[in-house]
Amino acid sequence: MYVAIRELHTARGRFAMITVVVALLGVLVAFLGGLTAGLARQNISAVQALPGTHVVVADDGAPASFDRSQLTDAQVDATMRADRAALPVGISRGTVEAEGRVLPVAVFGMPPEATPDAVRREHGTIRLSAAAADSLGVRAGDRVTVGAMAFTVDVDHADRWYSHTPVAYVALADWRLVNPQSGAATVVTTASSPAVGGTVALTRDRALSAIGSYDSEHRSLQLMTVMLFAISALVVGSFFVVWTMQRIGDIATLKALGAATRTLVVDALGQAALVLGLGVTVGTGLAAAVGVAVGGAVPFEVSASTTLLPATLLIVLGLAGSVVALRFLITTDPLTALNAAR
Repeated sequence: MYVAIRELHTARGRFAMITVVVALLGVLVAFLGGLTAGLARQNISAVQALPGTHVVVADDGAPASFDRSQLTDAQVDATMRADRAALPVGISRGTVEAEGRVLPVAVFGMPPEATPDAVRREHGTIRLSAAAADSLGVRAGDRVTVGAMAFTVDVDHADRWYSHTPVAYVALADWRLVNPQSGAATVVTTASSPAVGGTVALTRDRALSAIGSYDSEHRSLQLMTVMLFAISALVVGSFFVVWTMQRIGDIATLKALGAATRTLVVDALGQAALVLGLGVTVGTGLAAAVGVAVGGAVPFEVSASTTLLPATLLIVLGLAGSVVALRFLITTDPLTALNAAR
């Protein structure tokens, strides 16, 4: 690593430039990863929190959709007979009103057995997240209305979302009163897959696709992330290719003096690793700090999967891109140094 460190010190401007570029790529990758995870959480966290391993929805011949699913009493009863752990859940959209303030919410009707998501009382209680309660300016014990029904607020500190809308939990019986045209339930959660007539049982992962726009949104963001990783590898690889071609004379001289090709390869990869490690660490740290700072206003999630994993992939792909430059290093003829000296 002696030659690599000397080159980093001698060509400070060039390596500072590529380090800044790598840091910016690290910011973009980490921020996009955090935004993707944050948007996903605001889309599916309430469904992920449902009990059971499968979700039974109405089968209307089209792809499963929570928005269209309306289960009848007979279907709910048959599913519950087939699986004693089955729990009916109502899902609808509505608005919560409190002293002139209106907040769109996803109303989840939960049976009393659906701990911990059941409301404390069977009737007349609505559980709002702390963020939803703050938006409405209400506290525990205040009165709000959903449709034509009045509810007593019970504040929940869990941050649950459904299709980018905060979730309000009410008793299933109250949900049926608020949504008389939505059937006996929207879905039934089960510990197995007892799909009765007119229904289809989905695994938890497949059920996420039944949330409107989730697949298209998530896949678009993932495609952007993949393209950004590919661009990062090309940018880093191009820099080291150009840098290696500019120093072919020096490489030939080192070989003529007896330097082993293997030593020069390790030296070049170590140089790339130093630049990538520094740039990615700075970029990822900056993105995480910004994400924490704006987390309340932007759906951003800071975790190992949105920081450490993308940073590691970025370093690995950058090293893979720099491997292309090794071809010029390996094939350089020591006689080139003699020719260059003439």
